[in-house]
Amino acid sequence: MSDFNNGYARPLPQTADMSVDAGLRSFMLGVYNKLALGLVVAAALAYVTGNVPAVQQLLFGVTPDGRVGLTVLGMAVQFSPLVLLFGSMFFMKNPTAKGVNLLYWAVVASIGAGLGILFLRYTGASLASTFLVTAAAFGGLSLVGYTTKKDLSGMGTFLIMGVIGLIIAMIVNMFLQSGTFYLIISGLGVLIFAGLIAYDTQRLKMTYYALGGDQNAMGVATGFGALSLFINFVNLFQFLLAFMGGNRN
Repeated sequence: MSDFNNGYARPLPQTADMSVDAGLRSFMLGVYNKLALGLVVAAALAYVTGNVPAVQQLLFGVTPDGRVGLTVLGMAVQFSPLVLLFGSMFFMKNPTAKGVNLLYWAVVASIGAGLGILFLRYTGASLASTFLVTAAAFGGLSLVGYTTKKDLSGMGTFLIMGVIGLIIAMIVNMFLQSGTFYLIISGLGVLIFAGLIAYDTQRLKMTYYALGGDQNAMGVATGFGALSLFINFVNLFQFLLAFMGGNRN
């Protein structure tokens, strides 16, 4: 789910000069700035959909036994990021910076709106503390991916396979409703998305060298890079909530 750099078919170099230069710093700063703004927008939308009654009731509902569910509109919002991402694979064969930017903000908005359900499941204090832990972990992991000279491409392939396995396991647990299985899935999810943060950061760095200063391609790479890291951050945050989130019930 995180490998969105295939929108431009340029082979990555087998080796790269890992020295830090002004161009690379500017490129990575552009990615991180877009990511940070996306997280702010997503958090604001989540707060609105999770706390403003008129909006909350359109997307979420609470059953008499206290279980939180989704309305039809809520289900559409929850699944819309997947529709957007898979649709982009077919309709963005030759992506432009503007097109990728629109995709990024559409995904950010839909994920943010869907995250409002977390305010019905967890206390505000636990959401805030888990977010801070996620941000600190993200910073450390991204720094590892940025500075390491070890090639992480082999690990990336393994992690992508792990994401597919996680999706299958989560679908199975929708029917099993096993708390123990859920904790196992969450633990694996933390490990997998932690690895993907480091992998995607290194991949972005290698992509910068591969693009050779092509400004349009750099704009595309910035958008796809921010999208990958945004999805990794949100997934790591949600899986950490299984261990750190304080239940409202």
